[in-house]
Amino acid sequence: MNPINTILVKMLPVFPRKFVRLFANKYIAGDKIEDAVRTVRLLNAKGIMTTVDVLGESIKNKEEARESMKESIEVVDTIVKEKLNGNLSVKLSMLGLGMDNDLCRGLFREILDFAKEKNIFVRIDMEDSAVTEETIRIYEEMRINYNIGLVLQAYMRRTDKDVVRLSEGKANFRLCKGIYVEPESVAFKNKQEIRDNYLKVLRLMFERGAYVGIATHDDFLTDVASDIIREMGLTNDKYEYQMLFGVREGLRDTLVKQGHRMRIYVPFGKRWYEYSIRRFKENPNVAGHVLKSIFIKG
Repeated sequence: MNPINTILVKMLPVFPRKFVRLFANKYIAGDKIEDAVRTVRLLNAKGIMTTVDVLGESIKNKEEARESMKESIEVVDTIVKEKLNGNLSVKLSMLGLGMDNDLCRGLFREILDFAKEKNIFVRIDMEDSAVTEETIRIYEEMRINYNIGLVLQAYMRRTDKDVVRLSEGKANFRLCKGIYVEPESVAFKNKQEIRDNYLKVLRLMFERGAYVGIATHDDFLTDVASDIIREMGLTNDKYEYQMLFGVREGLRDTLVKQGHRMRIYVPFGKRWYEYSIRRFKENPNVAGHVLKSIFIKG
């Protein structure tokens, strides 16, 4: 990790928001649904699928939770009306998880009812360990009647057990490394430990018949995952690769050229600032690359 990039990220919160926006523009479609539509169309034209996320991790009250629900429904409606190749990703905290779990369930059910009517798949994003169990419970409750999937994080020590627990029926997972700061008692810390557990969990998901979104920007993991796919004789309808918008586009395009299905996570919304700060903190090197590109273009 470049120490200059780490220092840069620590300084970002004291910079004007307009400056941080220069960093964010590469990784966020924009403020409005129209911005997301434009980005999704460009990706679809390259044969790439998408999942659209309304930025909303920083809600403070029930009114904001209800507004987030309406925004998610608008995304579903727009995907259908604009004939986009995409689905919806939702963080339950934006619907009140941890503040009022009953409210969260009710608002999420409203989104799912609408998505079911429109035949659109919905993915529940995983958040920090304080809400892992409740998130999984909501997934278990809702998947009985709705077409939904769940994100699991490879750095969590519990994840292999969660896979076994959740794959008794039809399961659809996104597997990522994990981004939240967690105590060592619940999460692996060493880079190679996380990689090893990622591959262990990925194989377990495949063995138990789950559809898997292999979400990573680590070419070591994409290489070994592709080996596992060939070894197990899996067809394209059993998995897809997933990446964040604006990150490692060269690797993205290589995987597409190799014949793998690819889905890009496209975030948009007014709460871009909080999302950007978190993303840059989790990977300071990204901030360094963006800063370099800003000055090169300038």
